[in-house]
Amino acid sequence: MQMPACVTMACFAWFQAANISTAAYPFLTIGNANLLLAHGTQEQIDAYVAPMMQGRYYGTMCLSEPQAGSSLADVAVRAEPQADGNYRLFGNKMWISGGDHELTENIIHLVLARVPGSPAGVKGLSLFIVPKYLVDSGERNDVTLAGLNHKMGYRGTTNTLLNFGEGRHRPDGRPGAIGYLVGEQNRGLAYMFHMMNEARVGVGVGAVALGYTGYLHALDYARTRLQGRPLRDRDPNSPQIPIIEHTDVRRMLLAQKSYVEGGMALSLFCAHLFDEQLTADDEQTRADLGLLLDVLTPIAKSWPSQWCLEANALAIQVHGGYGYTRDYDVEQFYRDNRLNPIHEGTHGIQALDLLGRKVIAADGAGLRLLLARIEQTCERAEPDMDLRDQAQALRAAAGRLAQTTMTVWGSMDPDLALANATIYLEAFGHVVVAWLWLEQMLAAAGKTGAFYDGKRAAGRYFFAYELPRTTAQFDLLCQLDRTVLDLDSGWL
Repeated sequence: MQMPACVTMACFAWFQAANISTAAYPFLTIGNANLLLAHGTQEQIDAYVAPMMQGRYYGTMCLSEPQAGSSLADVAVRAEPQADGNYRLFGNKMWISGGDHELTENIIHLVLARVPGSPAGVKGLSLFIVPKYLVDSGERNDVTLAGLNHKMGYRGTTNTLLNFGEGRHRPDGRPGAIGYLVGEQNRGLAYMFHMMNEARVGVGVGAVALGYTGYLHALDYARTRLQGRPLRDRDPNSPQIPIIEHTDVRRMLLAQKSYVEGGMALSLFCAHLFDEQLTADDEQTRADLGLLLDVLTPIAKSWPSQWCLEANALAIQVHGGYGYTRDYDVEQFYRDNRLNPIHEGTHGIQALDLLGRKVIAADGAGLRLLLARIEQTCERAEPDMDLRDQAQALRAAAGRLAQTTMTVWGSMDPDLALANATIYLEAFGHVVVAWLWLEQMLAAAGKTGAFYDGKRAAGRYFFAYELPRTTAQFDLLCQLDRTVLDLDSGWL
């Protein structure tokens, strides 16, 4: 539709909130199609992308394997070259969402595999299009559903173990799943990152959507559920009050609001950066926007996956015992959202990516661009007496982030520097979301009405209750603590 990514993401969040499982099928298909548009041939685009955009085909991404998990260097599916220039694939893929179903005419798998003789590790991976049904003949390809993974959430998304080349189906009379090379051999992971990075931001949006709808359910419940009486009026003959009148319930609702609306701002800001990158007039601006988006991608994936899940936990708590039953939707939102800290690279993997690669890439240029933007926001907010304290707190936190990054890498010991990478990721994320809350508070300045009052209240909450968490986290990181690094696994 030629819509900006920011608009597309905001619209798609409604579908994710309505049912994250059914939204997963087009979500994966969109990423699959975008990868082929970027790296496929025109013939491949015509054969596979056009039907996906029509909704006739769905797509998947096939990376993990039973013995490898997230360690893609250990991918073992092999792709044997054929005389006709195509390949036959043999091996197994695990955790493939949407890997088999009958919702569409065809399923287009994008599969990482290794051509015999290729280098070991990720440098020897190539990417292949492996359709469930061969497009030219309609014949069933040698891709077999070997089993379903029964997850605690996302139950509407088939999650599969797939066997390639099992021989149950014999296209052209021979075993082996027919695959078509995307781009060049041994560049498969680079191509797959096009889909993976898009999916990482998309997983963050899905986490926000689940947290947000849980918050709205909890808010409605709190406004209509009558229970208890005011602290200053315990007369049992007086009418009960809505639980939203109880201070601790309001605290839980405000915490949820700060997480989900902060997460939404983060997700849409990343989409906006992507739009700006596509439309920028000069190469340097595009490069800078790319560096900034690279730094923020691990945050955009992991921060909502952690804190919007916490919003779902609080939504259950607001419902009390009812929230833990299937009579109310909030228990499903929690189950569904619990997958997102694992999806598309675990919390720990995102932490290693952020601290081990993204903040030091190009001599730290991406981090410097982010800190410059944060400082610009602080300068705009500081003259406003209502926002001065928040601006100063954010500036201090951003300074600690910069200092901590230098201190951690000043050890010149990668093992030590990355030992507490997850703590770094969490502190970094809180600084970024505090920045985006200050931007929202600036946008609300001088405006009246419940919407703007709510923004101010949630922003104040985040600065008073959440941003201070980072002080202890930065202190710990700067100590270069070795407790976890030196732990003997036998002591556990």
